Amino acid sequence: MAKAIMLQGTGSDVGKTVLVAGLCRAAKKRGLKVRPFKPQNMSNNAAVADIPGDSSHGGEIGRAQWLQAIACGIAPSVHMNPVLLKPQTDVGAQVIVQGKVFGEARARDYQALKGRLMDAVLDSWGKVGEDADLVIVEGAGSPAEINLRSRDIANMGFATRANVPVVLVGDIDRGGVIASVAGTHLILPEEDRRMIVGYLINKFRGDVSLFDDGLKAIETFTGWRCFGVVPWLKAAARLPSEDSVVLERLVSGGKRALKVAVPMLGRIANFDDLDPLKAEPQVEVVFVPPGKPLPADAGLVVIPGSKSTIGDLLKFRENGWDRDIAVHRKRGGHVVGICGGFQMLGRMVRDPDGIEGSITEAEGLGLLDIETVMEPEKTVRNVRARSVPFDLPLEGYEIHLGRTTGPDTMRPSAIINGVEDGAVSTDGKVLGTYMHGLFGADGFRGKFLESLGVKGGGIDYRAEVERALDDVAAELEAHLDCDAIFGLAR
Repeated sequence: MAKAIMLQGTGSDVGKTVLVAGLCRAAKKRGLKVRPFKPQNMSNNAAVADIPGDSSHGGEIGRAQWLQAIACGIAPSVHMNPVLLKPQTDVGAQVIVQGKVFGEARARDYQALKGRLMDAVLDSWGKVGEDADLVIVEGAGSPAEINLRSRDIANMGFATRANVPVVLVGDIDRGGVIASVAGTHLILPEEDRRMIVGYLINKFRGDVSLFDDGLKAIETFTGWRCFGVVPWLKAAARLPSEDSVVLERLVSGGKRALKVAVPMLGRIANFDDLDPLKAEPQVEVVFVPPGKPLPADAGLVVIPGSKSTIGDLLKFRENGWDRDIAVHRKRGGHVVGICGGFQMLGRMVRDPDGIEGSITEAEGLGLLDIETVMEPEKTVRNVRARSVPFDLPLEGYEIHLGRTTGPDTMRPSAIINGVEDGAVSTDGKVLGTYMHGLFGADGFRGKFLESLGVKGGGIDYRAEVERALDDVAAELEAHLDCDAIFGLAR
């Protein structure tokens, strides 16, 4: 079994995902065969990964582990994230186990389910480490949630079962980092406290020497060693973001030739589809929160994926975005719908089996002459395709329920594995597709932006992600004692 080290945070959104990705890249540069692992993740931003022994289908994992696999220079596997929770309501989620749908559970029911899922976590853990020198594990939330400790599979519950030492991550940018680290030490039971070999401070801005007394205070309270203080990593902004908690910050900034408006759906999924557009110098991407109108000066509206198409469609109308988008169309504006967003563009969405919930149908936005019927079987696969309007190659993935039919599907937006996909309006200004990753194809993105009167392209987006990972790794090497962290793996 490979040696392993685990990063756990004093809370959510402390930067664990980027730190693990950066450490994975740093280890790879040292010639190590390194793998990422996250026992349990909660996100509607999913990626398609290989299911060993099943070449015809893919499985779902969190986008974070997909990014971390890229950092390791390997293909993602479902075993890198054996349990994925995809929230559908405020109190319930779809449960994905080793890439496949396991079922649905309300929050309280899921706590009782965790004991059964630990076997799958440990099974995947063994498989991930089979051919590796080092596995870097990412925790979820905080180990200080002691009210959930008895059934934990994501933090100390896993670390103690798998005997993996833990580095605690504190986020100084949100304030209270001394109390967060010291408080975690205070309330952890002794068995869990013994697993922590030290801590690091993340997201520091300014002169790090000003925090010297803070480090001394943490050492006094905890006795833990500090592995370093990581500055605010500017390169992290060039990496795909996984958690919807960062959506408010996902803005390109500055007025540019094309404004792209993206409504922030309540169950938004795979919003990193917009990242390649954000990277374009002439494109400004604006995520529009509920209660705010879609900007009148947007040249393009993109409706992203959704984990709850009907629920988000109803909220879309409550926010008045249906009126905004109708006005946008009358002005000659363009619209792209991806996956759930594609389904919303039609005349009707039906869910006769109540797969998404108790509401079984909803009127669509009527921008495409199509209808969608939800069906139990889920399509999960990586795909290679070709854009019909631009006759250029595409590469991406599908994760969706539902079958879409109607006159506008006679004008497909793409050909996927020899089969027509999506739909295009008669004037060519409304496009829908089930394929995620559409804008990641550099040639297509350039031609698409040209069709909107904007100079685009010239950017190798995947290469930009690779460079960002290299930059993050270099920063971690400069500010952390990576030798000590890797050396404590066992």
